[in-house]
Amino acid sequence: MSKSSAQYSQYPQHHPHDHGRAYHRRPAAAAAAAIPLPDTDDAYTIQHHGKQVRLGPVVFWIVVGTVVLLGLWSAATATYFAFRDDVLTRLIARQAEMQYAYEDRIAELRAKVDRATSRQLLDQEQFDQKLDQIMKRQTALESRATALGAMPDVTGSIPRSTQQRGETTTQGTPKPSPISDTVTFVAPPDREARLESRAPAVVAPPANQFARNQGFDNVLVRLTNSLDQVERRQVAALGAVEEGMDSRMRRMRGVVSDLGLNLASLEAAVPRAAMGGPFVPVKLTANAGPFEKQLYRINVTRAELDRLNRTLAQVPYRKPVVGEVEFTSGFGVRSDPFLGRPAMHTGLDFRAATGDPARVTANGKVVSAGWSGGYGRMVEVDHGNGLSTRYGHLSEINVKVGEIVKIGQVIGLVGSTGRSTGPHLHYETRIDGEAVDPQKFLRAGVRLSAG
Repeated sequence: MSKSSAQYSQYPQHHPHDHGRAYHRRPAAAAAAAIPLPDTDDAYTIQHHGKQVRLGPVVFWIVVGTVVLLGLWSAATATYFAFRDDVLTRLIARQAEMQYAYEDRIAELRAKVDRATSRQLLDQEQFDQKLDQIMKRQTALESRATALGAMPDVTGSIPRSTQQRGETTTQGTPKPSPISDTVTFVAPPDREARLESRAPAVVAPPANQFARNQGFDNVLVRLTNSLDQVERRQVAALGAVEEGMDSRMRRMRGVVSDLGLNLASLEAAVPRAAMGGPFVPVKLTANAGPFEKQLYRINVTRAELDRLNRTLAQVPYRKPVVGEVEFTSGFGVRSDPFLGRPAMHTGLDFRAATGDPARVTANGKVVSAGWSGGYGRMVEVDHGNGLSTRYGHLSEINVKVGEIVKIGQVIGLVGSTGRSTGPHLHYETRIDGEAVDPQKFLRAGVRLSAG
C-alpha cells in the first residue's frame, strides 16, 4: 500500500462475509465529499458499522508490526514446546511438586490439629485425675478432723464443770474446784515436777509459689496448697495432743513412784467395772500413713491414761475442803493445845466454818462412821492397797459403814466435836495403818495439775 497526497484515501470495502472491512483508494473528490481530510498528511481510516477511526501511517504500521510480532512469538513458542518435551516435562513436574507440597502442608496441619486435640483430651484427663485426688484428700482430711474432734479430754481424771472452770476470785486467780483441785502451795525443790515437756513450736514451711500457668492448673495448685496447710495444722494438733499425753503419763508414773507406792499393786486393787466383749486386737492397716500411725499411738496412750486415771482415783491426793486452804496445824510434833506438852499430830487441820462440806479425796469404801474418842465424829475410808483416809471433828456424818464413795462426795459436815478447840477438819492419810504426812499426797496433786 502506498501513500497518496490529496487524491486518495483508504476506506474499508464492504464484503458479504466480513461486513466489507477492506481498504481501497477512492478519488480525491469523492473522499473530500465523504470526510474532510487535511491536505498535508496521509491517513488511514477504519470504518465499522458507520463508525470511523483515523490512524496516522506511523501508528498504523506500529499496530500492524505488533500484531505480526505477537503472532510470530506465539508460533515460535508453540513450536518450541512442541519439539522440546523436556521443558514440558519440567513444567508438569513443577506443577506436581507444588501440588504435593500443598498436600503435605495440609497433612501437617491436620496432624497438628490431631495433636492439639489429643493434648487437650490428655490435659482434661489429667485435670480430672488431679481433681479426683484433691477430693479424696479433702475427704481424708475431713475424716481426720472428725477423729480429732471426737477425742475426749484426757488431761485429768476428774472432769471439771464449765462453771468450775470459769470461776475466779477477786484477785483474778482461778478458784479451786471443790472436787479435784489440790492445795495451792509451793512444793519443795525435791518434789518439783522435772519431767515437764512442751510441744515444739511448729514452724510453718514457706508457702509454695502458685503456678504461673493460668486456668485450671492455677486453681488446682491453690487447692493443693490450702489442703497442705490444713494437713500441717492437723499434724501439729495431733503432735501436741500426743506430747501432752506422754507428758501427763510420765508425771502420773513419777507421782506413784515418789509416793513410794507400787503401781502394779494399785492397779490390782482398782475395782473392776461391769464391762466385757470379745477380744479384738488393735492393728494398723498395711497402707497406714503417718497420721494414722500417730493416731494409733495416741489411742494406745489414751487407753493407758484411762487405766492410770482409774488407778490414781484410789490415791488421796486431792483436798478435802472447798475454797482457799489454810492450815491451822501441820503434820508432826507440835505443842498439845490442851496440855501444852509436845505431842505427835498425825494429820492436817484445815480451817473451815461449821457446816462446811467435808469431801472424800479418793474413791473407796467407808469402814468407820461414828464417834471415835478424840476424833469426835469421824469417818474412815479405805481406798485399797493399804491406803486410807480419816475425817475427824465432824458435826454431822452423811455416810454409813460399807458404803462405796466417789471422789468429791460429801461424807460429812465440818464441826468441832471431840478433842477440838474450834471448828476445823482434821484430815489424815495412812498407809498400812501408819499415819503419813498428807502434804506428800497434796504435793503429788500439785504436780499432776501442773500439766
